[in-house]
Amino acid sequence: MATAARNTPSVSGESASASKTASSRAEKRNKRTMWAGIAFLLFVIAGLVVGAIKANQYLHDEQQMPVQVIDFSGEYQHIDITKLERLIRKAQPGSFFALDVNDVFELVESQPWVYRASVRKKWPNTLKIYLVEQQAVAKWNEDLLLNPYGDTFNDEGVEMELPRLYGPGGSEKTALEGFNSMHALMATTNMAIDELSLSERFAWQVQLENGIRLNLGRQDFIDRLQRFIDVYPLLAQQEKAVRYVDLRYDTGVAVGWNDDNATNKES
Repeated sequence: MATAARNTPSVSGESASASKTASSRAEKRNKRTMWAGIAFLLFVIAGLVVGAIKANQYLHDEQQMPVQVIDFSGEYQHIDITKLERLIRKAQPGSFFALDVNDVFELVESQPWVYRASVRKKWPNTLKIYLVEQQAVAKWNEDLLLNPYGDTFNDEGVEMELPRLYGPGGSEKTALEGFNSMHALMATTNMAIDELSLSERFAWQVQLENGIRLNLGRQDFIDRLQRFIDVYPLLAQQEKAVRYVDLRYDTGVAVGWNDDNATNKES
């Protein structure tokens, strides 16, 4: 009985040592598993990054995803489509995905004969552009054109038979509004306005297509133009052709005749 009691502590020590060894092995296995998992995760992340880079390069490669078609639509006569397409391709040389629609929109609307535009992409290789062309209603100071809203734009060498308007910078809308009012009034006659001038002091002068020049002054130019229309039938009965009519009077008019020997006459 005494011997058995002395052997008991030895057995317990061996058991504890074995348990400690097993625990150490398990810990090592767990660490190996953890590092293997981390390595696999890093490998997956690296693969995704490389794949994303490759995909991005592919999508932005013009050779792989080019814009093959630029489709223009709308009603236009003076817009140079060939030139416009060339400008777009030069400004946006990248792929379908790299193309910036906003940049194309700004480029298109900056062209003189383009009044409004809309731009959108159509999968897989088309750029669709709808155009609204400027409408020219008059020439302005010889080198520009006016649209119906009084905005100026370059004619780009397009020759058009239009009324000629002249005036100081910033008076485009005033001149056009005055022309429209006079044109509507003259529509009741067989006469038309060929040229209209607005001075620095905003005095109106009109050249009619029949060669008569009208001085209307600064105020009440519509009433004065009506006075000319009323008196013109009497002037037309004269043997001499009318050269100019000065309507800057409260009553009556001053008439100049196409006769070198004639003097001005007030009516």
